[in-house]
Amino acid sequence: MSIKNYDQLSSLELDTLREIGSIGSGNAATALSQMLGKEVRITLPEVRIMGYNEAIDWIGGPEEITAGVLVKMRGQMGGILLAVQQLDFANLVLKCILDKTVQDYSQLIELDSSALVEVGNIMISTFISALSGLADMQIELTVPAFAVDMQGAILAVPMAEYGGQSDYIMTIGSNFVCEDKETPCRLLLSPDVRSLDFLLRKLGVSSGE
Repeated sequence: MSIKNYDQLSSLELDTLREIGSIGSGNAATALSQMLGKEVRITLPEVRIMGYNEAIDWIGGPEEITAGVLVKMRGQMGGILLAVQQLDFANLVLKCILDKTVQDYSQLIELDSSALVEVGNIMISTFISALSGLADMQIELTVPAFAVDMQGAILAVPMAEYGGQSDYIMTIGSNFVCEDKETPCRLLLSPDVRSLDFLLRKLGVSSGE
């Protein structure tokens, strides 16, 4: 039977999504290490299905200012993928790439923002590459968009587009480690329910018809 909502996912389907999150995170660490010329590790991710409000609280609350790199998925999977870059994460990236840090997001210059977009895009692209490879799906990504805003406002984008179908979102949380410094990094995946159902069938873990 086809799923109508995220809360209908079985334990096997959730375990499969967690495995994709783990493989995608490992691929992202390899790609970032090559980009930076430094060892980068991304710790074993925690993959959960959360309600939107719970997801906002999980990344620090709706009023906390953060940066986000957002892409839309097209092709055989539709939806949105968001890389949340809180200030500690942004500073770790800037330190590794540009040997600098900022006190708040207002100090970001164009070069800083470009570096954050590039890292966010690598994390998203390698995750989607792992997903499409495992499921033998064609998934296209739009040009990444970068925004600095309250987390509630940034998350309102996937909520507005797909919240009518589901009150749930797939969250992937791990730690980004570079030069012995560690900080949380967060990916939020919001495929439309039709795409999620198709993905699970392609992976052979759904009984949908």
